[in-house]
Amino acid sequence: MDLLVNDLSLHGQFSNLDSFRVSLGQVMKIREIARRNGRAVYCHRNLVNGQVTAQARMPAAVKSMPLDAQRAIMGWLSQQGPFWDDDRQHDGGDWYECCAELVTDTALAEAAHCVLNGIDRGLVSLAPSNFTYDPVEVDRVVDDETRQPVSVRNHWDPATVEAFFVTAPANLTSWTALANLSIARFTTLTISDDAFEPLRGQPFKPSVAEKILKLLNVLHQLRQSFDERGLRTADGHAVYQRHFTGERAWFSDSSDTEKQDFANDLTFRHPHDSEATLFCTWHGKVKSPQYRIHFSWPVTATTPVYIVYVGPKITKR
Repeated sequence: MDLLVNDLSLHGQFSNLDSFRVSLGQVMKIREIARRNGRAVYCHRNLVNGQVTAQARMPAAVKSMPLDAQRAIMGWLSQQGPFWDDDRQHDGGDWYECCAELVTDTALAEAAHCVLNGIDRGLVSLAPSNFTYDPVEVDRVVDDETRQPVSVRNHWDPATVEAFFVTAPANLTSWTALANLSIARFTTLTISDDAFEPLRGQPFKPSVAEKILKLLNVLHQLRQSFDERGLRTADGHAVYQRHFTGERAWFSDSSDTEKQDFANDLTFRHPHDSEATLFCTWHGKVKSPQYRIHFSWPVTATTPVYIVYVGPKITKR
C-alpha cells in the first residue's frame, strides 16, 4: 500500500509553529518507514503552500528548522515528490463526500477512488487534526439514490505504520509474480499464456509493475461496464472518457504509419485458435520507462478482451 498525505488534515489548526513541526516530523518518519518497506508517500503539489497556523503557511513554518530538515521537507514537497496529482485517478467530474462534505480533488477522494478501483492506497494525516481516526469513510455519489461507500485506511502514528507494514502483503518482486496476480485478479480479461514473456530478461521495476496493474484494471472495469442490452453503462462511458480520450489518455491506437511499419510485430497468435492471429494495435502505456500492453479492440459485452503482449514498447524508431 502506498500512502497519500491527507491535505484535508492541514487546515490552519496549529496554535504555533513548534507544534506543527513536531507533527510534520511524524509525517517524515512515516515517509521513511514507507521507503524502507519499498512503498511511497505521495503528496499534492499544492501541499507546499498549505495553511499551517492562522497566519503562516508551509514555507514560513519550515524556515526556522535546521537546514538539513528544511532541504529534506521542501525538496520532497516542491521537487522530488512523488506527486499524486501527476497521475491522478479521479477527476473533477467524480463526486466524493466525507461526513456529508464534498472532498473531490483532495487526497482523500483520490485514495477512495483508487480503493474502489482495486488500487491499494491509504492516507497519512497530520495530528492533531480533524482526521485522527481510522478508517475514514467516504462515499462516491453516483446519483441522488446511489452511493458507493469505501473505507480508506488512515495513519498518523509512525509506530502503527511500522506495525502495519509488517503484516501487509508482500510487494511484487518479479514479473512472474505480476503475471500470476494479473491472471488471478482480472478474471474478465483473457490473458494469453505468453503475454508476459516479453518481460523476461528485463530488470524488474516495481513502479512499472504497479502501472501495468492499473492499466489492466481499467480494461477489467471497461469489460464489466455493460448492461443487459449490451450497451456501455454510464460508469463505462466515464472510464472510456477518462482513459481512452485526450492527449494524456492511458490507452490509444497505433498510428497509421506504425500499423504499416510494424505490421508483423503487432500481429499476435490468437490465444484460443492456433491457426488464427490478432492484429492488436490498441495499447496501454507506461511512459517512463516505455512499456506497453497490447490488447484486442473494441471492448464489447459479448467478445473477449485478449491481452496478448505486456512488455517494452514495440513501435520504437
